[in-house]
Amino acid sequence: MTDASPGTALAPPAPSPLLALRAALIARFSTDAALARLMGGTFRLYDEPPAGAQPVYALFGDAEIRDDSVDGAVRHQHSHALVVFARPGSVRTALDAAERMSLLVADPALALTGHALVTLRVQAIATRRDERTGEARAVLTLQAVTERNPT
Repeated sequence: MTDASPGTALAPPAPSPLLALRAALIARFSTDAALARLMGGTFRLYDEPPAGAQPVYALFGDAEIRDDSVDGAVRHQHSHALVVFARPGSVRTALDAAERMSLLVADPALALTGHALVTLRVQAIATRRDERTGEARAVLTLQAVTERNPT
């Protein structure tokens, strides 16, 4: 715990690096008209699918961050999956949206609150089919390194 001198305020802690990267991705994707068109006219990326949501939409999938601190810099390695659900009978609808997302993250100028983006790359784009329902999806896996901004 850090003590503050009387009359001084402590800066709020930086948000989780995982949440900071998610917020930056939402900000980047939500302004892209081409991605919105591929998703049926509105950009839709959720933590959980809303009841009755019709594809094409995306969910935040599995994510993991690991400490990668070096020389006093607080760094994290990230792995994030974005799962894009396809329209019935057309895995291409999910692949097209995932590919557009991959192009949008190629521009490294993402602004993260409380953190700096060191690297961001697409690790993979894969397709999956639910064995029970037959529902198709594309999974875009991103790898990143972030560094906490000094306070």
